[in-house]
Amino acid sequence: MSRDWRRAAPRRPPPKGGIKVKKLGSTWWGQRWLEALERFSREYLSRLGRGRSYARTGRVHGLKVSPGEVRAQVTGSEDEPYEVRIGIDVFTPVEWDLAIAAMATQARFAAELLAGRMPEDIDVVFRSSGRSLFPRKTRDLETDCSCPDWANPCKHVAAVHYVLGEAFDKDPFLLFELRGRSKDQVLEALSRLRSGPLDVEPAEPAAQDEIASVEVRAEDLDRYEQPPAPLPALRFSFDPPQPPAAILRAAGQPAAWSVDVPPHEYFGELYGRAAELARRLADEDETRDES
Repeated sequence: MSRDWRRAAPRRPPPKGGIKVKKLGSTWWGQRWLEALERFSREYLSRLGRGRSYARTGRVHGLKVSPGEVRAQVTGSEDEPYEVRIGIDVFTPVEWDLAIAAMATQARFAAELLAGRMPEDIDVVFRSSGRSLFPRKTRDLETDCSCPDWANPCKHVAAVHYVLGEAFDKDPFLLFELRGRSKDQVLEALSRLRSGPLDVEPAEPAAQDEIASVEVRAEDLDRYEQPPAPLPALRFSFDPPQPPAAILRAAGQPAAWSVDVPPHEYFGELYGRAAELARRLADEDETRDES
């Protein structure tokens, strides 16, 4: 009796331009995204492991983030790459307006977002509008893959999820994009509310189809933290303060001061010599840098 032994087709090499994940969840918000996948997928841990391997070896490519969905291709063993889609709810205009109004009450939210960081209590703001920025339940994510695997998630969906986590690490505004608002829309709304009364009627947001998809490429992630152009050389000059010991003059005389002359006269000469030494040392450093 003979048997037809068939070997699985060998995996094709990773595509040129594939996104290689270097570090999984290096920020708290990227980690929150990955935790959602792992929390929903305890029955398919082997798929997660293979998905991590796919993500680290650069098998994910063509990653696009649009309002409500992520699409990507994953190269596996077949001639054609698998098509992966991850869907998530877009917040309504009212939900966005409530969240942005709550953010506008504290300047640090805008400051941290402008610095490329997601404020640690950002989800408290979104929960005040009745939503969460991150997936909380299995039904919050819809996943689909063209591969024949019945598991959800399959290794291809898991690979895209891990790559997306690193993309969020680099650019937290992709999370907003996924939920229906672009970076410019969020920052402009924050600026408008911070510069006027919080009860000002918000401007009508752009329609969903006007928000362009964001294509995430490997070279973009590698260059994300690099300046787009050479930084200008900084030059400094230090002039002696006029009048001398101006800070001491402005500070006034302490209540317990018992010397006959005021502090700015008592310490004036010492203060001037220290300031001159500091200025000379700074000028020497400037000259050394130019040589």
